[in-house]
Amino acid sequence: MKIVKVILIIGVLFSLSIAEEELSERRERNITILTNSNDLEETNIYEGNCIPCHKYGMPTTLEGMFMKYLKAYSGEISVKSTLKQFLKKPTKEDSIMSSLFLDRFSVKDKSLLSDEDLTKAIDIYWDLYNVRNKLK
Repeated sequence: MKIVKVILIIGVLFSLSIAEEELSERRERNITILTNSNDLEETNIYEGNCIPCHKYGMPTTLEGMFMKYLKAYSGEISVKSTLKQFLKKPTKEDSIMSSLFLDRFSVKDKSLLSDEDLTKAIDIYWDLYNVRNKLK
């Protein structure tokens, strides 16, 4: 009976430890979003709101997705406006990703960024991966 109690206590402590780590990660994410909403540093809008979701486990990088948008929409204005429209109201039909990708990862959630912050994040994204900026 004592062994069962000890195992039960260890299990509860382990579960609490995992829950505490998850809560800590959520708090850090919320702080990042709040900081970015206050526009303290423009780069943080992109780094804090785009990169975390694309950082792990995706078969396509943000650069790869950028190249898909560039191939499909060719110019800066059309890429940026299409991307902004998609991020505000993402649908499977409007996604440039393959059906296989979407079946595995689904369509992203609607962006919670303001129009201004979303525009800044997309501008940063464009500047980071625009091939023409690298050809000099």
